Parts: sequence; structure tokens; C-alpha cells
Amino acid sequence: LRLCAWYLYGEKHRGYALNPVANFHLQNGSVLWRINWMGDTSPRGIGASCGMMVNYRYFLEETASNSALYLGSKQVRASEQVLALVAQFQQNSKL
Repeated sequence: LRLCAWYLYGEKHRGYALNPVANFHLQNGSVLWRINWMGDTSPRGIGASCGMMVNYRYFLEETASNSALYLGSKQVRASEQVLALVAQFQQNSKL
């Protein structure tokens, strides 16, 4: 979960999210909300993402500002749960 959180939140290509699905949702003003362990147990889900599934949440009153923040400053809005996983990854990572 920590590695997945870092991949979605911290890994970048030209400043934007490396994952194309994350990039799509973040450009549209979502918040990286939750990472679900074994959220997709289909053979494709296991093969593509080790069964993990991500929820992006759209707060309608914040989508325009979130989108502008991401597109302008390349900052990802994320929930406390995701930020805690990112912090744990950074604390324990040798990268």
C-alpha cells in the first residue's frame, strides 16, 4: 500500500502523475482518496495492480481549484490516508 501510494502521489513524468489514470483524474480536479487492498481480485486486476484499486473523489466545489493547482503547480491533492502511506514509504524507503 505504501509503495502504491508513493507511485500514484510521488512518481512523476514531466511533473505530472506517472500513472495515466491518476493523471486523468487529477487533471479533472479529483482528490487521490483511498487505496483499497484486494479491491480488484479479477485475474486482470491481480496482474495489472496486484489487486489494488484506487478511489478518486470529486468534491464539486473544489474541482476547478484542484485542477488548477495540479495543472499549474503540479501539486496532487490527497486524503490523509494516502498522505500517511506516502510518509511511511518515505520514512522507510532507501530510494
